[in-house]
Amino acid sequence: MIRAGIYARISSDREGDNLAISRQLEDCEELAGRKGWQVVERFVDADISAYSGRRRPEYARMLDEIEAGLVEAVLVYHADRLHRHPRELEDFIDLCQRQKVKLATVTGDVDLSTHEGQLIARIQGAVARKESDDKSRRIRRKHEELAQAGRPSGGGTRPFGFEANRLEVRPSEAEVIRECARRALAGDSLRALCLDLNRRGVATVTGGEWTPQTLKRMLTSARISGQREHHGEIVAKAAWPAIITPAETQRLRAKLRDPERRTNRSARRYLLASLLRCHHCGNRLYSRPRDDGARRYVCASGPGFEGCGRITVMADPLEAYVVVSVLERLDSPELAHALNGGVSADPAGSEWQAEVERAQELREKWAEMTLTRQKQIVGALLEHIVVGPGRRGFNRFDPARLTHVWRY
Repeated sequence: MIRAGIYARISSDREGDNLAISRQLEDCEELAGRKGWQVVERFVDADISAYSGRRRPEYARMLDEIEAGLVEAVLVYHADRLHRHPRELEDFIDLCQRQKVKLATVTGDVDLSTHEGQLIARIQGAVARKESDDKSRRIRRKHEELAQAGRPSGGGTRPFGFEANRLEVRPSEAEVIRECARRALAGDSLRALCLDLNRRGVATVTGGEWTPQTLKRMLTSARISGQREHHGEIVAKAAWPAIITPAETQRLRAKLRDPERRTNRSARRYLLASLLRCHHCGNRLYSRPRDDGARRYVCASGPGFEGCGRITVMADPLEAYVVVSVLERLDSPELAHALNGGVSADPAGSEWQAEVERAQELREKWAEMTLTRQKQIVGALLEHIVVGPGRRGFNRFDPARLTHVWRY
């Protein structure tokens, strides 16, 4: 008995009930029964368009099963369920010829083993491609008309700040947008805003936590200033009211989309970036300045971070102390012992004297070195430093908080 596989696909399942898929499977099952074929597998790609070019996982799996000889025939409701691109059809024809696979459709057999069958499949594929092109063109034109008229396109998740009809403002969320816009323009980072929103329990429209990417997308959207955009360009005044002014949107876009803007730029000015660990949770500390610009390292928590948030240490005194420790380590007997393969060096020997001189040279030139060179030297000697909690009421830098883990 011929082992057959059924392939079913629907490009859009708006209701989510898969009724169209079920009908395709039922009709193919009946066709298999009439042909005396045994259905051994069903391949279903739901809500995926063949025209879009997106990868269809079940279609790819079916090709693998055909290649392996596990499927000897393919049943589909119509040939256009298989392909919308001529190139893809040609590859399928080559595979079917090579593996001697039969193809049957509910709407009429297509025998890919014959030239006539291949011609029919190609004609059907060309017609299906034209239908898809026409449909795509109509949809694009429809969206262009809606954009130029300032009307919403509809569908999808409602925008933050607006009701489900996309036209009425939701006051509580609108106030959040105004606050975030004001603070972002004043210099607050997106990550700091997200931490604040999540701490206050302000959820996104899906009920999740805010991330810098989500917040940036919302703040740079023309929608919140009562404007309609299409393909990233503002094309009309919108049919819904504005929450912030168009001028504010222009400033937010210029600020948040600036290619020179780096959310981690401060990390380039920090000597110990990636070398500090939290005593409590073991996660790395990140560079994060205070609102007044003072540099510090923190155990970061919140979106995108796994830290506990319980450790903070000011960068200036910490880095100054670590530099002294590293330079002292350079001419220490411990380092010489490690570099000599565990054999103690003779302090009176010429090799040890040369090491001492090189360490002295590094001390003298340290301030003139680039930050990159300084980090290379520190990283060559230090595996990491564990930063412990500060003492209550002790407001000065406390070296006792540090545990050095040396490489040498």
